[in-house]
Amino acid sequence: MLAFAPGARVVIRDEEWLIRRVDPSTDGGWLLTCDGVSELVRGRDALFLTELEDQIEVLDPAETRLVADDSPTYTASLLYLESMRRRSVANDERIHLGHRGVMNLVPYQLDPALQALRQPRSRILIADAVGLGKTLEAGVLATELIQRGRGKRILVVTQKAMLTQFQKEWWSRFSIPLVRLDSVGLARVRNRIPANHNPFNYFDRSIISIDTLKSNLEYRNYLENAWWDIIVIDECHNVAARAGESGLSRRARLAKLLATRSDTLMLLSATPHDGSARSFASLMSLLDPTAISDPDHYTPEDFRSKGLVIRRFKKDIRDQVSADFQERETTCLREKASALEEAAYRALLEVRFTQGGQHKAGRQQELQRIGMQKALFSSPKAALESTQRRIALLQGKHSVSDDERTEALGLDELRLALQALVDDPSAKSFSRYQKLLELLRSTSFGWAKDDANDRLVIFSERIETLNWLRERLAADLQLKPKQLEVLHGGMADTEQQALVERFGRLDDPLRVLVCSDVASEGLNLHYFCHRLVHFDLPWSLMTFQQRNGRVDRYGQKHRPHIVYLFTEAVTEKIRGDLRILEILEQKDEQANFNLGDPSAFLNVYDPDKEVEKVSDYMAGGMTPEQVEAALDHAAAAKGQAAMPTKARMKRITCWNCSAGAMQRPMPRPSRPATV
Repeated sequence: MLAFAPGARVVIRDEEWLIRRVDPSTDGGWLLTCDGVSELVRGRDALFLTELEDQIEVLDPAETRLVADDSPTYTASLLYLESMRRRSVANDERIHLGHRGVMNLVPYQLDPALQALRQPRSRILIADAVGLGKTLEAGVLATELIQRGRGKRILVVTQKAMLTQFQKEWWSRFSIPLVRLDSVGLARVRNRIPANHNPFNYFDRSIISIDTLKSNLEYRNYLENAWWDIIVIDECHNVAARAGESGLSRRARLAKLLATRSDTLMLLSATPHDGSARSFASLMSLLDPTAISDPDHYTPEDFRSKGLVIRRFKKDIRDQVSADFQERETTCLREKASALEEAAYRALLEVRFTQGGQHKAGRQQELQRIGMQKALFSSPKAALESTQRRIALLQGKHSVSDDERTEALGLDELRLALQALVDDPSAKSFSRYQKLLELLRSTSFGWAKDDANDRLVIFSERIETLNWLRERLAADLQLKPKQLEVLHGGMADTEQQALVERFGRLDDPLRVLVCSDVASEGLNLHYFCHRLVHFDLPWSLMTFQQRNGRVDRYGQKHRPHIVYLFTEAVTEKIRGDLRILEILEQKDEQANFNLGDPSAFLNVYDPDKEVEKVSDYMAGGMTPEQVEAALDHAAAAKGQAAMPTKARMKRITCWNCSAGAMQRPMPRPSRPATV
């Protein structure tokens, strides 16, 4: 009898199997790991103990019979040869199959796979900028590992809104099936298997939300007893250790556990660094615990030669994708604040906020005002909700100080001013909303609500603003049912996935998607949409980049049109703070054209910390000119280019309500680097 060996064909229990692995067993025989070949067992795998089987017949290749191929144009022979070729296991560093995915292949998309295949264990952080196709790059590497027999079991961990999209991308482009284990799917699996069985062993290839995993301690025991060939953690910056935290968060502990359950680990993130040395080091330690010896003191040279990270910006690969990346158009719409809005601004500035029952003039009070102002810059409805919550908090106290009574009186004046704005039946006093309506109805913008190929995304930070926009836009634009929907983080994972799926289907009536920043990470919204409106401006440059990346990304067929809505106030302090937000928008445009990384301006590398820094600028009384100088200085210190001179300026359209069309200088793209 021929010896058992991987790759041999055997007949066991009247069925034909392919031996994938041979291990010694304690009974003196062998444990055979086999894949089914004959029709009845095809697609199944099984374990056989040679000492327990009555007869195992090893098929001798020398006894192969030649059969004439009578199929038209020898189709059967060609298919057989191709299947045998694909069954052969590659053992080099070349790309054999990943480049044949359903995509417009660009050379830079193969670089992560080439870099990872050089390692004994393929572990890599793919940190390309927003819109460059990290999901596709991970799919190329996964395809190559499957071809090499190192990708039978796959686990993908991502955000709950991304489950369906990631699943579709890998299936439609690489034929890699992932079972979606959302809250409904996981419950269905657990009802189908015995209580003591591991649900993660039920499917070989699955995708699950990180929030689902972290929220149930029972899953930890399951994870500790499961093993995968490939683990992918999408948006991995959410699992990094946070600076200032005494211990690891639940997400960070989960990632640390997953890193030990697979030889291959892929981390995906466009924003992998939050400015903290220890935070980025925690991601490196997931890939290789020895990559960085001192997590508080290291340089890029310490890990650069280990092949663990690959990071490119749009400017770096622009020469490769000139036909696939559309140059975006940016429009800035300005509208003067109404009299009621100016009254609300003044009322906000008059509020004497308290801390611990006392009014303490200075930075702390300014930060409280900035927090309320942030809601007001979103919408009067959001500011009214925040004001009412603060009033209820003061009224619920057992003892109220004189300073708190003064604050309550000021808040009540602010509430009345905001209520007047909210109660306006036609919203004529909400200048920014009126400018939005004017834009959507204008022929120059060209948006048609009945055209399924021309959909619209509107971003706003506050849920109150989203719900208000849903009611007003549906009525003012006379939208039909299901033509406008809201997407925010408070929705269940299945609801978020259903909305994203609907937005990507041509036959769905959905035309307008009003989103919070939960949709700014990873979602592909560009299939039938190239228009994006920032109803309120984010206070983070990284959020600017993430939002715009939903439509300004690789594969966009039309020129992306990004619209920013600005309010011009008369009240001096408010006007200065609004101007600071305009400067952030300008820096985002500068980064898009010739810098690459917008986070270099604020130099904290985390959206929440960027918001805090911008708030500090405003609370410290810095003028817009001082803020702009500080941002340029930070970029120069990081080795980035300063704002270009007028000789190198590019023009971009900016509309003003009183002066008509204006031109605002913007930086011209620099010469792209060669990858």
